[in-house]
Amino acid sequence: MNILDLVGNTPLLELKKISQDMSGVTLFVKAEFCNPSGSVKDRAAKGMILEGLETGKLVPGKTIIDATSGNTGIAYAMIGAALGYPVTIYLPANASSERKRILRNYGAEIVETSPLESSDGAFLAAKEAAAKDPERYFFPNQYNNDANWRAHYNSTGSEIWEQTGGRVTHFITGLGTSGTFMGTSRRLKDYNKDIRVYAVQPDSPFHGIEGTKHMGSTIKPGIYDEKMPQGIVEVNTEAAYAMTRRLAREEGIFVGISSGANVVGAVQLGRTLPKGSVVVTILGDSGSRYISDSFWEAGE
Repeated sequence: MNILDLVGNTPLLELKKISQDMSGVTLFVKAEFCNPSGSVKDRAAKGMILEGLETGKLVPGKTIIDATSGNTGIAYAMIGAALGYPVTIYLPANASSERKRILRNYGAEIVETSPLESSDGAFLAAKEAAAKDPERYFFPNQYNNDANWRAHYNSTGSEIWEQTGGRVTHFITGLGTSGTFMGTSRRLKDYNKDIRVYAVQPDSPFHGIEGTKHMGSTIKPGIYDEKMPQGIVEVNTEAAYAMTRRLAREEGIFVGISSGANVVGAVQLGRTLPKGSVVVTILGDSGSRYISDSFWEAGE
């Protein structure tokens, strides 16, 4: 066994306190912070790297290069360290200091890009660097790589189906690369076409929900099919912050901001559903990556 064997098979937890006003609707969360590098992105990174090895696009001597807001880069860095491949990560300069330190401790090289250009700027810079030196770099291109969503089709979706005993009626999660949403939704609908799937989106292009895209104001990932969501649930940044604090203090679950946003969206959706519905969402990463953020102290 090696570290890659620990990716996936994460627990499904019930949120009993936070779902109290959902009138007979059950709310489950997939604890993706239990993956070995600490986030849901371990699944996609593993899938893309292994496909690169299988197809011969990633060979000894090449460097793994890609853009990230943090979590996919950390997953690449973990896998690169385990398999013996150097990793170069492009990310916005305003990414949290915790994520930068984790990347460096795994041995990754960091190239910081303009925070004003967010993850789009990092993506364009990484793409340009990879195109200039294709013999040096393996560019998984997570926003446009079908191995991203297939990783969730082959694992996350089937795990949710099995862990709920086939009772899941609604799946909802935020969109970054959209891989988690697309792959999980497709697999669940293969099991039962009546399962409803919803996307969480910030309610403004200017938001503080890291790792979650406002699709109308950003570069759309090539793997995203805008016809897949059967509804979009918009979430306010402050509501996401408040829910992130509540998850720690009421449920004992210490997660990041995108997880808080997902739970806000799931609760908003759950309040509209009939009794007996079973809603599942994703807790994408650990709150330990955001310790320095000031929102933790708000409301005290």
